[in-house]
Amino acid sequence: MKFLDQAKIYIRSGDGGGGAVSFRREKFIEYGGPDGGDGGRGGDVWIEAVNGLNTLIDFRYQQHYKGATGGHGMGQNRHGADGEDALLRVPVGTQVLDEDKETVLADLTLEGQRVLLARGGNGGFGNTQFKSSITQAPRRANPGLPGEERVLWLRLKLIADAGIIGLPNAGKSTFLRSVSKAEPKVAAYPFTTLHPHLGVVEISAGERFILADIPGLIEGAAEGAGLGTRFLGHVERCAALLHLVDATEERVGAAYRIVRRELAAYGEGLVDKPEIVALNKIDALTPDVIRTKRATLRKACGKPVLLVSGVSRAGLTEALRAVLAQVRAQRGESEEGAHPPSFGWEP
Repeated sequence: MKFLDQAKIYIRSGDGGGGAVSFRREKFIEYGGPDGGDGGRGGDVWIEAVNGLNTLIDFRYQQHYKGATGGHGMGQNRHGADGEDALLRVPVGTQVLDEDKETVLADLTLEGQRVLLARGGNGGFGNTQFKSSITQAPRRANPGLPGEERVLWLRLKLIADAGIIGLPNAGKSTFLRSVSKAEPKVAAYPFTTLHPHLGVVEISAGERFILADIPGLIEGAAEGAGLGTRFLGHVERCAALLHLVDATEERVGAAYRIVRRELAAYGEGLVDKPEIVALNKIDALTPDVIRTKRATLRKACGKPVLLVSGVSRAGLTEALRAVLAQVRAQRGESEEGAHPPSFGWEP
């Protein structure tokens, strides 16, 4: 299935049904009277986060969603039926943005969370509602109110505990394949990975977390070079980052700083997230070269540097445990100060 993380949609709630103008005409009733029923409400447009989806590709082929029109009122005080609601099912982690692509209207971070996007129009009153002691035979009824129409953007931010970042060909996809059952494409050229991948990492029975492979950044990505920073939104929800640096790079310190600069240019607090730095592809170098490059990288980042290899699997367990420790620490802090999610947003 093709990955798609943003989509433009057009929604319209249903119009309300019109009220009826009707009068009772029965054989043995001397005086009849108005008996026109009310129209039904138009259908609402809802969005719901469901499990089992990880892309917005369905919204590439269907962009228009409309609630059903309410039924019209009829004689004998029969009210019209309410219109059927339209329900949009999206992956957990989807945001709903206004047409300006900046105003966040809803953030669906929990399975089963449901938000009302557009309310259906009310049904019109039938002539029964207008009878009084003065007006005993009203010949008027209200039409139903029109529904709401709006243009929205859907943006998916994958729900992952940790994200792998680094330059193209840093070995991120190979690393993810080695530690999980995910199967991202691996090849010996830059930009092999064109969209994020998720993998479930299981160190032991009680040690499990979700790891995301983010397509590589290059210098100038914040200005649109390469794949730009489009996919960095997927690491905004991550509790920790695993920064892989290619050990075969001539200047490992410069490679590290390039990615950090792009994270800073993107913003959204990515540079403040806990970061584990690892020198990858150590199987391709001699021990002396590894020591030299490790020292250079440590000087550039100012923190301990792990040694790993996605091919030989050297150092993977140590790196994964370091990532899991940061994830647990961050999740524990967020749970203490967390507020219950709000499901009550309405237009």
